[in-house]
Amino acid sequence: MSNSNNRKLVFTYNAPVTLTFALASLIVLGVGKLTNGYSTNMFFSVYRSPISVAWFIRLFGHVLGHSNMTHLAGNMTLFLLLGPVLEDRYSSGTLLEAFGIVAVISGLVNIIFFPGTALLGASGLVFMMIVLVSAADLKKGEIPISMILVILIYLGSEVWTMITVKDNISQITHIIGGVSGAVIGGLLNSRK
Repeated sequence: MSNSNNRKLVFTYNAPVTLTFALASLIVLGVGKLTNGYSTNMFFSVYRSPISVAWFIRLFGHVLGHSNMTHLAGNMTLFLLLGPVLEDRYSSGTLLEAFGIVAVISGLVNIIFFPGTALLGASGLVFMMIVLVSAADLKKGEIPISMILVILIYLGSEVWTMITVKDNISQITHIIGGVSGAVIGGLLNSRK
């Protein structure tokens, strides 16, 4: 007869894409600090430049780059909260594909429409994840009111901020992430 009180506590790598992404972002920030921002600028922020191998790395890699620990912590708080739920719901591979889609779309929009601006950070992914979580209950012929409210509150506030405030935050990336989350959520849930 075994005693359930003798169980060992085991740590699990429960959300591999989420945890690996967060760890990679932390490493990218650390290496960026060690290289005085060179590595972040070269590989982990996207901006208009001639097409090259580094250009393609930046197109995907800019979501791993962060300007400082505050920027990283702000993104990773919700990222680490939502990621495991989404990996469990849709699969790690599907979430990784969604990250790639949002990274490329937001990177290309930045390159095309904001040629003098470098973009970095995972906030577009976080907004995609927020809307994707709220879209988890989409069913044929039904739209959850909670999803509509999330879209109105998060994306509405981003549109308002984009119009009224001049800052170093890319609201367009947040909007792209949110819209992508809604579209991806709709497509994933329509398959079920």
